[in-house]
Amino acid sequence: MKAFVRETGRVAILDRPDVDTDQIIPKQFLKRIERTGYGDFLFFDWRFDDDGAERPSFELNRPEFRGASILLAGRNFGCGSSREHAAWALRDYGIEVVIAPSFGDIFRTNATKNGMLVIELPDAELERLKESVDLDRGSELTVDLDRRAITAPDGREVPFALDESVRQRLLSGADDIDQTLRYEAEIAAYEEART
Repeated sequence: MKAFVRETGRVAILDRPDVDTDQIIPKQFLKRIERTGYGDFLFFDWRFDDDGAERPSFELNRPEFRGASILLAGRNFGCGSSREHAAWALRDYGIEVVIAPSFGDIFRTNATKNGMLVIELPDAELERLKESVDLDRGSELTVDLDRRAITAPDGREVPFALDESVRQRLLSGADDIDQTLRYEAEIAAYEEART
């Protein structure tokens, strides 16, 4: 897993509550086990019409949000089924950070275990961030995990909290296997003693 320290990128706003994992990546695209190739299907039913043409009104199809790596979302983002593909689709599309008032618990876990930073902010603070985004030309913001701070498009710094074990895992780029292998000698000694 790639280490996450800082992301400066275009920000998109998807101001919809209760975006579930089936909306993030519809079930008909869950036929493979690879972690790549899902970005084309992200928000498929919202992004494309029945003929496969982009819907210009969908947020990520708008020119000022195109190419975003940071997503400002509504409450309860990633609710629904335990679909790891939702995190894979967001990452494959290019989203590195999702900021919302709340997340589905399983989505939050899947996202961070796949190297994506998810940040919970109070509604009022998230609204201030959204208001700082230039809706005509687009904006960039910076998320600094080391400092636990977001630099808004207007230059204001917004601190955020994150579980320290998740923060350290993202900063080091260590997935669950990497975490386990840190104890390889102890595991081997335990197994040796048990035989």
